[in-house]
Amino acid sequence: MTIGKKHWAIAEGYIPPDDPAKPREFISHEAACLLNATDKDAHVKIMIYFSDREPVGPYEVVVGARRTQHLRFNDLNDPEPIPHGKDYSSVIESDVPIVVQHTRLDSRNAGIALLSTTAYSDS
Repeated sequence: MTIGKKHWAIAEGYIPPDDPAKPREFISHEAACLLNATDKDAHVKIMIYFSDREPVGPYEVVVGARRTQHLRFNDLNDPEPIPHGKDYSSVIESDVPIVVQHTRLDSRNAGIALLSTTAYSDS
């Protein structure tokens, strides 16, 4: 059985500006949770799109066979860091089928907010 798709989109993206001196688990962030249930490593490319400038990417990651990776967009630095406090969207492509879930943790206020949804895929 194959689970997942090769092309995904997350139309909503935003990394809240936050205090980098906080412990890592309490820093606001965006994440793509990638599940590779296949028997082959997944070679994943991510393109980031903005409303007022050209796209950036690809950011490249490998998700091992039969593994998961929770990838924080805050940690993506090559080819450049994703700006905080700015709306963006992402397109994720993999050479094997994967499942993508989008999560945001906003910890700027005392009441921590968490948003999570499955990304969009049509192929």
